[in-house]
Amino acid sequence: MIAVFCFVTAGFAQYQQSQKVSGKAVIKTPTVQCETCKDRVEFFIGRTEGVTSVKVNIKQKTTTVTWLNDRTTLENIKVAIANQGFDADDIEAEEYALKRLPKACKLHIEAAKAVKPAEVKQ
Repeated sequence: MIAVFCFVTAGFAQYQQSQKVSGKAVIKTPTVQCETCKDRVEFFIGRTEGVTSVKVNIKQKTTTVTWLNDRTTLENIKVAIANQGFDADDIEAEEYALKRLPKACKLHIEAAKAVKPAEVKQ
């Protein structure tokens, strides 16, 4: 009985340690401009393996993500955001994904990208 108790306790301790290793980051997502964009990112990235939470802030143009380190990485999450059609820090949105976005989102993204060159000239 004591041996079983020790075995179960040791197994549970290892399980708890492996579950606590997680990361958290704030990713710049400047092309997430509307509620539809926000919902798409939160829905699809929230279902990415290893991601435990996703919160998009449209006003600050950021996405806060937490994940399990043994299941995914920050770079994988950024690539997943880019694969949905949105820029993520230094990774630009995939062209094919931009074409699949709703028309309203495409217009917002085009407007956001058109503002960048004007800002550089000033």
